[in-house]
Amino acid sequence: MTTTARIYPPSAGDETAMLTAWLEFHRATLAEKCEGLSDDQLRLRSVPPSSLSLLGLVRHMAEVERHWFRNILRGEKLPSHFWSEQDPDGDFDNVDTADVAADFATWRAEVESARAAAAGLPLDTVGKTLRHEQEVTLRWILVHVIEEYARHNGHADLLREVVDGTTGV
Repeated sequence: MTTTARIYPPSAGDETAMLTAWLEFHRATLAEKCEGLSDDQLRLRSVPPSSLSLLGLVRHMAEVERHWFRNILRGEKLPSHFWSEQDPDGDFDNVDTADVAADFATWRAEVESARAAAAGLPLDTVGKTLRHEQEVTLRWILVHVIEEYARHNGHADLLREVVDGTTGV
């Protein structure tokens, strides 16, 4: 894995720049939490009884990026990568034999696709949720995905610390 350059968001700027910068910061944070670990360490469910692993978090965030930016914002009807209705937690649970490099490549590709989907759109651009046909804006999607990363980066802090003692990345 390559070294991630995590850039702190600016303390001033317009709303789009701030939201985008915070999202990029949290994407980079997750990448940093995973750097320098072996495939087995990334698969390790290090905080029992939780089934969470760092790889599971990466797989989940690939699904989050795909769902909100492509399926909801752009209206694409793409299937999930790692879970199904029969296996709703497959993104988290099916990591024991997962191809780590391929899963990270999937996450990176979904991040790039999400960037492209949102590029140049006004924050008031409307997508539709799949639940209840409730409309959401790009602004809402950005805030929600930032929140998803922030929550799961907290999980990643604990997972990484138990895996190899690393804190503070």
